[in-house]
Amino acid sequence: MVKFISSMEAANVVGDNSVIGISGFAGLSVPEGLIKSLEERFLKYNKPQNLTLMFAAAQGDGDSRGLNHLAHEGLIKKVIGGHFNLAPKLGKLMIDNKIQGYNLPQGVMCNLFRDIARRKIGTITRVGLNTFVDPRIEGGKINSITRDDIVEVIDVLGQENLLYRAQDIDVALIKGTYADENGNITMEHEATLSEATCIAQAVKNCGGIVIVQVDKVVNAGTLDPRNVRIPKIYVDYVVEIENEEDKEQVLGYSYDPSLSGDKRIYINNSETLELNARKIIGRRAAMELKSDSVVNLGIGMPEAISSVANEEGICDFMTLTVEPGPIGGVPQGGKKFGSSMNPECIFDQPTQFDFYDGGGLDIAFLGLAQADKSGNINVSKFGSRLAGCGGFINITQNAKKLVFCGTFTVKGFKAIGDNGKLNILNEGTSKKFVDNVEQITFSGDYARKLKQPVMYITERAVFELKEDGLHLTEIAPGMDLENDILNKMEFRPIIDKKIKLMDERIFKNELMNLKR
Repeated sequence: MVKFISSMEAANVVGDNSVIGISGFAGLSVPEGLIKSLEERFLKYNKPQNLTLMFAAAQGDGDSRGLNHLAHEGLIKKVIGGHFNLAPKLGKLMIDNKIQGYNLPQGVMCNLFRDIARRKIGTITRVGLNTFVDPRIEGGKINSITRDDIVEVIDVLGQENLLYRAQDIDVALIKGTYADENGNITMEHEATLSEATCIAQAVKNCGGIVIVQVDKVVNAGTLDPRNVRIPKIYVDYVVEIENEEDKEQVLGYSYDPSLSGDKRIYINNSETLELNARKIIGRRAAMELKSDSVVNLGIGMPEAISSVANEEGICDFMTLTVEPGPIGGVPQGGKKFGSSMNPECIFDQPTQFDFYDGGGLDIAFLGLAQADKSGNINVSKFGSRLAGCGGFINITQNAKKLVFCGTFTVKGFKAIGDNGKLNILNEGTSKKFVDNVEQITFSGDYARKLKQPVMYITERAVFELKEDGLHLTEIAPGMDLENDILNKMEFRPIIDKKIKLMDERIFKNELMNLKR
Protein backbone atom coordinates (compact mmCIF):
# COMPACT_ATOMS: atom_id res chain seq x y z
CA MET A 1 0.00 0.00 0.00
CA VAL A 2 1.04 3.59 -0.61
CA LYS A 3 2.33 5.34 2.51
CA PHE A 4 1.78 9.00 3.34
CA ILE A 5 4.86 10.55 4.96
CA SER A 6 6.62 13.89 5.55
CA SER A 7 9.24 15.29 3.19
CA MET A 8 12.00 14.66 5.75
CA GLU A 9 10.85 11.04 6.14
CA ALA A 10 11.02 10.79 2.35
CA ALA A 11 14.61 12.10 2.40
CA ASN A 12 15.50 9.36 4.91
CA VAL A 13 14.37 6.74 2.38
CA VAL A 14 17.19 7.70 -0.03
CA GLY A 15 20.28 5.59 0.56
CA ASP A 16 23.95 6.12 -0.26
CA ASN A 17 24.96 5.54 -3.91
CA SER A 18 21.34 5.73 -5.10
CA VAL A 19 20.49 6.65 -8.70
CA ILE A 20 17.67 9.23 -8.63
CA GLY A 21 15.35 10.14 -11.49
CA ILE A 22 13.80 13.60 -11.10
CA SER A 23 10.85 14.89 -13.12
CA GLY A 24 10.05 18.45 -14.17
CA PHE A 25 11.36 20.89 -16.77
CA ALA A 26 13.59 23.77 -15.70
CA GLY A 27 11.35 25.89 -13.43
CA LEU A 28 8.19 23.89 -14.15
CA SER A 29 6.67 21.13 -12.00
CA VAL A 30 9.69 20.89 -9.69
CA PRO A 31 9.47 18.58 -6.62
CA GLU A 32 11.01 21.40 -4.58
CA GLY A 33 9.89 20.14 -1.17
CA LEU A 34 11.52 16.74 -1.69
CA ILE A 35 14.74 18.22 -3.08
CA LYS A 36 15.05 20.72 -0.19
CA SER A 37 14.59 18.00 2.42
CA LEU A 38 17.28 15.91 0.77
CA GLU A 39 19.69 18.83 1.09
CA GLU A 40 18.67 19.47 4.71
CA ARG A 41 19.35 15.85 5.65
CA PHE A 42 22.79 15.94 3.99
CA LEU A 43 23.81 19.20 5.67
CA LYS A 44 22.69 17.92 9.06
CA TYR A 45 23.75 14.26 8.95
CA ASN A 46 26.11 14.04 5.94
CA LYS A 47 23.69 11.52 4.44
CA PRO A 48 23.01 10.33 1.79
CA GLN A 49 26.27 10.31 -0.15
CA ASN A 50 27.46 9.69 -3.72
CA LEU A 51 24.12 10.07 -5.49
CA THR A 52 23.67 9.91 -9.27
CA LEU A 53 21.08 12.32 -10.69
CA MET A 54 19.19 11.65 -13.94
CA PHE A 55 16.87 14.23 -15.51
CA ALA A 56 15.81 15.60 -18.88
CA ALA A 57 16.14 19.32 -18.11
CA ALA A 58 17.72 20.41 -14.82
CA GLN A 59 15.05 21.70 -12.49
CA GLY A 60 15.92 25.10 -11.04
CA ASP A 61 15.51 28.87 -11.02
CA GLY A 62 18.98 29.85 -12.20
CA ASP A 63 20.05 30.66 -8.65
CA SER A 64 19.46 28.56 -5.53
CA ARG A 65 16.34 26.46 -5.95
CA GLY A 66 15.61 23.12 -7.59
CA LEU A 67 18.71 21.01 -8.20
CA ASN A 68 20.90 23.88 -7.01
CA HIS A 69 20.01 22.62 -3.52
CA LEU A 70 21.90 19.41 -4.23
CA ALA A 71 25.13 20.99 -5.48
CA HIS A 72 27.32 19.70 -2.65
CA GLU A 73 30.49 17.65 -2.91
CA GLY A 74 29.92 14.32 -1.25
CA LEU A 75 26.18 14.40 -1.82
CA ILE A 76 26.42 14.09 -5.61
CA LYS A 77 28.81 11.78 -7.45
CA LYS A 78 27.47 11.90 -11.01
CA VAL A 79 24.96 13.74 -13.18
CA ILE A 80 23.33 12.51 -16.40
CA GLY A 81 21.11 15.23 -17.81
CA GLY A 82 19.93 17.16 -20.83
CA HIS A 83 20.17 20.80 -19.76
CA PHE A 84 21.78 22.70 -16.89
CA ASN A 85 21.14 26.38 -17.51
CA LEU A 86 18.82 26.87 -14.51
CA ALA A 87 20.99 24.75 -12.21
CA PRO A 88 24.29 26.67 -12.46
CA LYS A 89 25.59 25.45 -9.11
CA LEU A 90 25.34 21.87 -10.31
CA GLY A 91 26.95 22.88 -13.60
CA LYS A 92 29.87 24.51 -11.77
CA LEU A 93 30.64 21.30 -9.89
CA MET A 94 30.92 19.52 -13.23
CA ILE A 95 33.01 22.25 -14.88
CA ASP A 96 35.34 22.28 -11.85
CA ASN A 97 35.85 18.49 -12.07
CA LYS A 98 34.25 17.97 -8.66
CA ILE A 99 31.64 15.48 -9.90
CA GLN A 100 31.23 13.36 -13.02
CA GLY A 101 28.85 14.65 -15.67
CA TYR A 102 27.19 13.62 -18.92
CA ASN A 103 25.13 15.84 -21.22
CA LEU A 104 22.71 13.88 -23.41
CA PRO A 105 19.93 15.23 -25.66
CA GLN A 106 16.76 16.02 -23.75
CA GLY A 107 14.54 13.88 -25.96
CA VAL A 108 16.98 10.98 -25.60
CA MET A 109 16.75 11.29 -21.81
CA CYS A 110 12.95 11.08 -22.03
CA ASN A 111 13.11 7.97 -24.21
CA LEU A 112 15.82 6.48 -22.02
CA PHE A 113 13.45 6.61 -19.03
CA ARG A 114 10.81 4.91 -21.15
CA ASP A 115 13.25 2.25 -22.38
CA ILE A 116 14.45 1.59 -18.83
CA ALA A 117 10.79 1.03 -17.89
CA ARG A 118 10.57 -1.52 -20.71
CA ARG A 119 13.81 -3.15 -19.45
CA LYS A 120 15.56 -2.60 -22.78
CA ILE A 121 19.33 -2.37 -23.11
CA GLY A 122 19.05 1.31 -23.90
CA THR A 123 17.78 3.84 -26.41
CA ILE A 124 18.77 3.36 -30.05
CA THR A 125 18.46 6.46 -32.22
CA ARG A 126 20.26 8.57 -34.83
CA VAL A 127 19.82 11.63 -32.63
CA GLY A 128 23.25 12.89 -31.63
CA LEU A 129 25.30 11.55 -34.53
CA ASN A 130 28.21 13.87 -35.44
CA THR A 131 27.54 16.14 -32.42
CA PHE A 132 29.49 16.27 -29.16
CA VAL A 133 27.47 13.34 -27.76
CA ASP A 134 28.83 11.06 -30.50
CA PRO A 135 31.51 8.90 -28.82
CA ARG A 136 33.86 9.65 -31.72
CA ILE A 137 33.84 13.28 -30.58
CA GLU A 138 33.14 13.69 -26.84
CA GLY A 139 30.61 10.99 -25.97
CA GLY A 140 28.58 13.50 -23.98
CA LYS A 141 31.26 13.65 -21.28
CA ILE A 142 31.48 17.02 -19.59
CA ASN A 143 34.86 16.82 -17.85
CA SER A 144 38.09 14.85 -17.53
CA ILE A 145 37.04 12.77 -14.52
CA THR A 146 34.09 11.38 -16.49
CA ARG A 147 35.58 8.35 -18.20
CA ASP A 148 32.96 5.61 -18.58
CA ASP A 149 31.40 5.30 -22.04
CA ILE A 150 27.60 5.36 -21.91
CA VAL A 151 27.08 6.06 -25.64
CA GLU A 152 28.30 3.88 -28.49
CA VAL A 153 27.97 3.76 -32.27
CA ILE A 154 26.18 0.68 -33.58
CA ASP A 155 25.09 -0.56 -37.00
CA VAL A 156 21.37 -1.17 -37.54
CA LEU A 157 20.47 -2.54 -40.98
CA GLY A 158 23.48 -0.84 -42.50
CA GLN A 159 22.85 2.55 -40.88
CA GLU A 160 24.78 4.24 -38.10
CA ASN A 161 22.90 4.69 -34.85
CA LEU A 162 23.81 5.62 -31.31
CA LEU A 163 23.04 3.35 -28.38
CA TYR A 164 22.50 5.21 -25.12
CA ARG A 165 22.92 2.58 -22.44
CA ALA A 166 20.21 2.00 -19.85
CA GLN A 167 20.87 1.65 -16.14
CA ASP A 168 18.74 0.91 -13.11
CA ILE A 169 17.19 3.82 -11.22
CA ASP A 170 16.65 3.43 -7.48
CA VAL A 171 14.47 6.42 -6.54
CA ALA A 172 12.00 8.71 -8.32
CA LEU A 173 11.26 12.24 -7.10
CA ILE A 174 8.13 13.59 -8.80
CA LYS A 175 5.73 16.52 -8.41
CA GLY A 176 1.99 16.04 -8.82
CA THR A 177 -1.07 18.15 -8.08
CA TYR A 178 -3.44 15.85 -6.17
CA ALA A 179 -3.19 12.39 -4.63
CA ASP A 180 -6.19 10.46 -3.46
CA GLU A 181 -6.12 8.30 -0.34
CA ASN A 182 -5.14 5.30 -2.44
CA GLY A 183 -2.09 7.05 -3.91
CA ASN A 184 -3.33 7.85 -7.43
CA ILE A 185 -1.69 11.04 -8.72
CA THR A 186 -3.01 13.78 -11.01
CA MET A 187 -1.15 16.72 -12.56
CA GLU A 188 -3.91 19.01 -13.77
CA HIS A 189 -2.46 22.21 -12.30
CA GLU A 190 1.01 21.65 -13.75
CA ALA A 191 2.29 23.61 -16.76
CA THR A 192 3.99 20.45 -18.03
CA LEU A 193 3.40 16.74 -17.59
CA SER A 194 7.16 16.34 -18.18
CA GLU A 195 8.40 12.73 -18.19
CA ALA A 196 6.89 11.96 -14.76
CA THR A 197 4.95 8.86 -15.82
CA CYS A 198 7.97 7.31 -17.57
CA ILE A 199 10.23 7.92 -14.57
CA ALA A 200 7.69 6.34 -12.22
CA GLN A 201 7.36 3.30 -14.49
CA ALA A 202 11.13 2.99 -14.88
CA VAL A 203 11.86 3.11 -11.15
CA LYS A 204 9.04 0.76 -10.26
CA ASN A 205 10.18 -1.78 -12.86
CA CYS A 206 13.75 -1.47 -11.56
CA GLY A 207 12.47 -2.46 -8.13
CA GLY A 208 13.06 1.05 -6.81
CA ILE A 209 11.09 3.55 -4.73
CA VAL A 210 8.72 6.15 -6.20
CA ILE A 211 8.14 9.27 -4.09
CA VAL A 212 5.61 11.89 -5.19
CA GLN A 213 5.03 15.30 -3.64
CA VAL A 214 1.54 16.74 -4.11
CA ASP A 215 -0.28 19.95 -3.28
CA LYS A 216 -3.15 18.16 -1.55
CA VAL A 217 -4.46 14.72 -0.61
CA VAL A 218 -8.16 14.19 -1.38
CA ASN A 219 -10.72 11.48 -0.70
CA ALA A 220 -10.54 8.20 -2.58
CA GLY A 221 -12.85 8.10 -5.59
CA THR A 222 -12.92 11.89 -6.10
CA LEU A 223 -10.28 12.10 -8.84
CA ASP A 224 -11.27 11.92 -12.49
CA PRO A 225 -9.53 8.72 -13.68
CA ARG A 226 -8.79 10.43 -17.00
CA ASN A 227 -6.60 12.91 -15.12
CA VAL A 228 -4.58 10.28 -13.26
CA ARG A 229 -1.05 10.34 -14.68
CA ILE A 230 0.63 8.10 -12.10
CA PRO A 231 -1.60 5.29 -10.78
CA LYS A 232 -1.15 3.93 -7.26
CA ILE A 233 0.55 0.78 -8.56
CA TYR A 234 3.58 2.91 -9.48
CA VAL A 235 3.72 4.80 -6.16
CA ASP A 236 5.40 3.97 -2.84
CA TYR A 237 5.27 7.22 -0.90
CA VAL A 238 3.20 10.41 -1.10
CA VAL A 239 4.23 13.68 0.57
CA GLU A 240 1.63 16.43 0.98
CA ILE A 241 3.49 19.74 0.84
CA GLU A 242 2.21 22.57 3.04
CA ASN A 243 4.72 25.34 2.26
CA GLU A 244 3.26 27.30 -0.69
CA GLU A 245 6.69 28.20 -2.05
CA ASP A 246 7.65 24.51 -2.29
CA LYS A 247 4.66 23.59 -4.46
CA GLU A 248 4.75 26.39 -7.03
CA GLN A 249 3.59 25.62 -10.56
CA VAL A 250 6.65 27.55 -11.81
CA LEU A 251 9.47 28.36 -9.39
CA GLY A 252 9.18 31.97 -8.30
CA TYR A 253 5.68 32.56 -9.66
CA SER A 254 2.12 32.33 -8.38
CA TYR A 255 -0.24 29.78 -9.88
CA ASP A 256 -1.38 30.82 -13.37
CA PRO A 257 -4.40 28.82 -14.55
CA SER A 258 -3.78 29.89 -18.17
CA LEU A 259 -0.58 27.79 -18.22
CA SER A 260 -2.34 24.56 -17.29
CA GLY A 261 -5.49 25.04 -19.36
CA ASP A 262 -7.72 25.70 -16.35
CA LYS A 263 -8.61 29.15 -17.67
CA ARG A 264 -8.19 31.12 -20.87
CA ILE A 265 -7.15 34.73 -20.60
CA TYR A 266 -7.21 37.64 -23.01
CA ILE A 267 -3.88 38.30 -24.74
CA ASN A 268 -3.19 41.84 -25.89
CA ASN A 269 -1.81 41.61 -29.43
CA SER A 270 -1.54 45.37 -29.88
CA GLU A 271 1.85 45.72 -28.16
CA THR A 272 4.76 46.31 -30.54
CA LEU A 273 8.47 45.74 -30.11
CA GLU A 274 11.05 48.49 -30.42
CA LEU A 275 12.74 48.34 -33.83
CA ASN A 276 16.03 47.01 -32.49
CA ALA A 277 18.19 44.04 -33.55
CA ARG A 278 15.85 41.59 -31.83
CA LYS A 279 12.82 42.75 -33.81
CA ILE A 280 14.79 42.98 -37.06
CA ILE A 281 15.89 39.35 -36.72
CA GLY A 282 12.37 38.30 -35.73
CA ARG A 283 10.94 40.02 -38.82
CA ARG A 284 13.37 38.41 -41.24
CA ALA A 285 12.77 35.02 -39.65
CA ALA A 286 8.99 35.44 -39.77
CA MET A 287 9.27 35.81 -43.54
CA GLU A 288 10.14 32.09 -43.65
CA LEU A 289 6.76 31.09 -42.20
CA LYS A 290 4.28 29.36 -44.45
CA SER A 291 0.59 28.73 -43.89
CA ASP A 292 -0.27 25.89 -41.49
CA SER A 293 3.30 25.45 -40.27
CA VAL A 294 4.01 23.39 -37.14
CA VAL A 295 6.74 25.35 -35.39
CA ASN A 296 9.16 25.12 -32.49
CA LEU A 297 10.54 28.37 -31.10
CA GLY A 298 13.70 28.19 -29.02
CA ILE A 299 14.38 30.34 -25.99
CA GLY A 300 15.88 33.81 -26.38
CA MET A 301 16.06 35.53 -29.75
CA PRO A 302 13.52 33.26 -31.51
CA GLU A 303 10.84 34.44 -29.05
CA ALA A 304 10.71 37.70 -31.06
CA ILE A 305 9.17 35.78 -33.97
CA SER A 306 6.00 35.22 -31.97
CA SER A 307 5.79 38.96 -31.17
CA VAL A 308 6.27 39.88 -34.83
CA ALA A 309 3.60 37.36 -35.86
CA ASN A 310 1.19 39.00 -33.39
CA GLU A 311 1.91 42.46 -34.82
CA GLU A 312 1.51 41.28 -38.40
CA GLY A 313 -1.65 39.28 -37.71
CA ILE A 314 -0.17 36.00 -38.96
CA CYS A 315 -0.38 33.93 -35.77
CA ASP A 316 -2.82 31.64 -37.57
CA PHE A 317 -0.03 30.81 -40.04
CA MET A 318 1.58 28.60 -37.44
CA THR A 319 0.97 26.34 -34.47
CA LEU A 320 3.65 26.82 -31.85
CA THR A 321 4.94 23.88 -29.84
CA VAL A 322 7.33 23.59 -26.89
CA GLU A 323 9.47 20.58 -25.92
CA PRO A 324 7.85 19.78 -22.54
CA GLY A 325 4.46 19.20 -24.17
CA PRO A 326 2.36 22.34 -24.86
CA ILE A 327 0.87 22.70 -28.35
CA GLY A 328 -0.78 25.93 -29.45
CA GLY A 329 -1.17 29.07 -27.38
CA VAL A 330 1.65 31.50 -26.67
CA PRO A 331 4.97 30.00 -25.49
CA GLN A 332 6.42 31.78 -22.48
CA GLY A 333 10.00 32.94 -22.13
CA GLY A 334 12.54 33.45 -19.38
CA LYS A 335 12.10 31.24 -16.33
CA LYS A 336 8.62 30.27 -17.55
CA PHE A 337 10.12 28.77 -20.71
CA GLY A 338 8.53 25.40 -21.43
CA SER A 339 5.01 26.58 -20.62
CA SER A 340 2.43 28.16 -22.93
CA MET A 341 -0.38 30.57 -22.18
CA ASN A 342 -3.76 29.29 -23.40
CA PRO A 343 -2.41 25.99 -24.81
CA GLU A 344 -4.71 23.91 -26.97
CA CYS A 345 -3.09 20.68 -25.80
CA ILE A 346 -0.50 19.57 -23.25
CA PHE A 347 1.23 16.25 -24.00
CA ASP A 348 3.85 14.60 -21.86
CA GLN A 349 7.41 15.34 -22.93
CA PRO A 350 8.31 11.90 -24.38
CA THR A 351 5.25 12.05 -26.66
CA GLN A 352 6.25 15.52 -27.87
CA PHE A 353 9.73 14.29 -28.72
CA ASP A 354 8.31 11.28 -30.57
CA PHE A 355 6.67 13.77 -32.91
CA TYR A 356 9.81 15.91 -33.17
CA ASP A 357 12.14 12.96 -33.78
CA GLY A 358 9.90 11.66 -36.54
CA GLY A 359 10.14 14.92 -38.51
CA GLY A 360 6.84 16.44 -37.40
CA LEU A 361 8.17 20.00 -37.21
CA ASP A 362 7.83 21.96 -40.46
CA ILE A 363 10.27 24.59 -39.26
CA ALA A 364 12.27 25.31 -36.12
CA PHE A 365 13.65 28.69 -35.08
CA LEU A 366 16.55 28.31 -32.67
CA GLY A 367 19.29 30.39 -31.12
CA LEU A 368 22.59 31.23 -32.80
CA ALA A 369 25.18 31.53 -30.07
CA GLN A 370 28.26 30.50 -32.05
CA ALA A 371 28.67 29.35 -35.68
CA ASP A 372 31.67 28.23 -37.72
CA LYS A 373 32.83 27.79 -41.31
CA SER A 374 31.31 24.29 -41.53
CA GLY A 375 27.89 25.56 -40.48
CA ASN A 376 28.21 23.98 -37.02
CA ILE A 377 26.38 25.65 -34.12
CA ASN A 378 27.31 25.69 -30.44
CA VAL A 379 24.71 26.55 -27.82
CA SER A 380 25.78 24.13 -25.10
CA LYS A 381 29.18 25.08 -23.67
CA PHE A 382 31.17 28.33 -23.52
CA GLY A 383 34.36 28.23 -21.47
CA SER A 384 33.32 27.89 -17.84
CA ARG A 385 29.63 28.24 -18.64
CA LEU A 386 27.73 24.99 -19.10
CA ALA A 387 24.25 25.37 -20.57
CA GLY A 388 23.73 21.89 -22.00
CA CYS A 389 22.11 20.91 -25.28
CA GLY A 390 18.53 20.47 -24.04
CA GLY A 391 16.19 19.53 -26.88
CA PHE A 392 18.36 21.37 -29.43
CA ILE A 393 19.89 18.24 -30.95
CA ASN A 394 16.59 16.37 -31.29
CA ILE A 395 14.96 19.39 -32.92
CA THR A 396 17.79 20.44 -35.24
CA GLN A 397 18.47 16.95 -36.58
CA ASN A 398 14.84 16.23 -37.42
CA ALA A 399 12.95 19.43 -38.33
CA LYS A 400 12.13 19.79 -42.03
CA LYS A 401 13.71 23.26 -42.08
CA LEU A 402 16.02 25.08 -39.66
CA VAL A 403 16.45 28.78 -39.02
CA PHE A 404 19.11 29.88 -36.53
CA CYS A 405 18.56 33.38 -35.15
CA GLY A 406 21.00 35.67 -33.37
CA THR A 407 22.93 38.91 -33.47
CA PHE A 408 26.06 39.02 -35.63
CA THR A 409 28.32 40.04 -32.73
CA VAL A 410 27.83 39.98 -28.97
CA LYS A 411 28.89 41.86 -25.80
CA GLY A 412 27.85 45.49 -26.02
CA PHE A 413 26.17 45.21 -29.43
CA LYS A 414 23.28 47.57 -30.19
CA ALA A 415 21.51 48.39 -33.48
CA ILE A 416 18.23 49.83 -34.74
CA GLY A 417 16.26 50.04 -37.94
CA ASP A 418 16.46 53.51 -39.44
CA ASN A 419 14.14 54.39 -42.35
CA GLY A 420 14.80 51.22 -44.32
CA LYS A 421 18.44 50.74 -43.31
CA LEU A 422 20.34 49.15 -40.45
CA ASN A 423 22.08 51.55 -38.10
CA ILE A 424 24.68 49.99 -35.79
CA LEU A 425 24.88 52.14 -32.66
CA ASN A 426 27.50 50.05 -30.90
CA GLU A 427 29.45 47.11 -32.32
CA GLY A 428 29.84 43.98 -30.21
CA THR A 429 33.31 43.16 -28.93
CA SER A 430 33.02 39.38 -29.44
CA LYS A 431 32.57 37.53 -32.74
CA LYS A 432 29.95 34.81 -33.13
CA PHE A 433 31.13 33.51 -36.51
CA VAL A 434 34.37 31.70 -35.64
CA ASP A 435 36.73 29.24 -37.33
CA ASN A 436 35.66 26.37 -35.08
CA VAL A 437 32.88 26.28 -32.49
CA GLU A 438 33.85 25.27 -28.98
CA GLN A 439 31.37 22.39 -28.99
CA ILE A 440 29.30 20.89 -31.82
CA THR A 441 25.66 21.01 -30.75
CA PHE A 442 24.51 21.08 -34.39
CA SER A 443 26.54 19.46 -37.15
CA GLY A 444 26.59 21.26 -40.49
CA ASP A 445 28.16 18.23 -42.16
CA TYR A 446 25.35 15.97 -40.96
CA ALA A 447 22.72 18.48 -42.15
CA ARG A 448 24.31 18.58 -45.61
CA LYS A 449 24.29 14.79 -45.69
CA LEU A 450 20.55 14.85 -44.96
CA LYS A 451 20.03 17.70 -47.50
CA GLN A 452 18.30 19.68 -44.75
CA PRO A 453 17.51 23.36 -45.52
CA VAL A 454 19.37 25.53 -43.00
CA MET A 455 19.45 29.32 -42.64
CA TYR A 456 21.38 31.62 -40.29
CA ILE A 457 19.65 34.96 -39.77
CA THR A 458 21.29 37.98 -38.13
CA GLU A 459 20.37 41.66 -38.12
CA ARG A 460 22.88 42.46 -40.89
CA ALA A 461 23.33 39.27 -42.90
CA VAL A 462 21.63 36.03 -43.88
CA PHE A 463 23.53 32.81 -44.60
CA GLU A 464 22.44 29.48 -46.05
CA LEU A 465 24.08 26.09 -45.71
CA LYS A 466 24.56 24.50 -49.13
CA GLU A 467 26.39 21.43 -50.44
CA ASP A 468 29.70 23.27 -50.79
CA GLY A 469 29.54 25.21 -47.51
CA LEU A 470 28.17 28.30 -45.81
CA HIS A 471 26.92 30.93 -48.27
CA LEU A 472 26.35 34.63 -47.56
CA THR A 473 23.09 35.32 -49.41
CA GLU A 474 21.74 38.64 -48.08
CA ILE A 475 23.09 41.77 -46.40
CA ALA A 476 21.19 44.61 -44.73
CA PRO A 477 20.76 47.96 -46.44
CA GLY A 478 23.35 50.38 -45.07
CA MET A 479 25.99 47.69 -44.45
CA ASP A 480 29.40 47.54 -46.11
CA LEU A 481 30.27 43.97 -47.10
CA GLU A 482 33.94 44.14 -46.11
CA ASN A 483 33.90 46.41 -43.07
CA ASP A 484 30.61 45.47 -41.42
CA ILE A 485 30.42 41.77 -42.24
CA LEU A 486 33.56 40.00 -43.50
CA ASN A 487 35.92 41.84 -41.14
CA LYS A 488 33.72 40.79 -38.21
CA MET A 489 34.08 37.07 -39.01
CA GLU A 490 37.00 34.69 -38.36
CA PHE A 491 36.44 32.98 -41.71
CA ARG A 492 35.33 33.99 -45.18
CA PRO A 493 31.99 32.49 -46.26
CA ILE A 494 31.11 31.65 -49.84
CA ILE A 495 29.61 34.82 -51.31
CA ASP A 496 26.80 34.42 -53.80
CA LYS A 497 27.28 36.26 -57.07
CA LYS A 498 23.76 37.67 -56.85
CA ILE A 499 23.88 38.65 -53.18
CA LYS A 500 20.57 40.28 -52.18
CA LEU A 501 19.66 43.19 -49.96
CA MET A 502 17.46 42.25 -47.04
CA ASP A 503 13.92 43.59 -47.50
CA GLU A 504 13.95 47.28 -46.51
CA ARG A 505 10.53 46.88 -44.84
CA ILE A 506 12.34 44.98 -42.07
CA PHE A 507 14.09 48.21 -41.06
CA LYS A 508 11.06 50.55 -41.06
CA ASN A 509 8.75 51.30 -38.14
CA GLU A 510 5.50 50.59 -40.00
CA LEU A 511 4.04 47.11 -40.40
CA MET A 512 5.53 44.89 -43.09
CA ASN A 513 2.13 43.55 -44.22
CA LEU A 514 3.41 39.98 -44.08
CA LYS A 515 -0.14 38.67 -44.08
CA ARG A 516 -0.62 39.98 -47.59
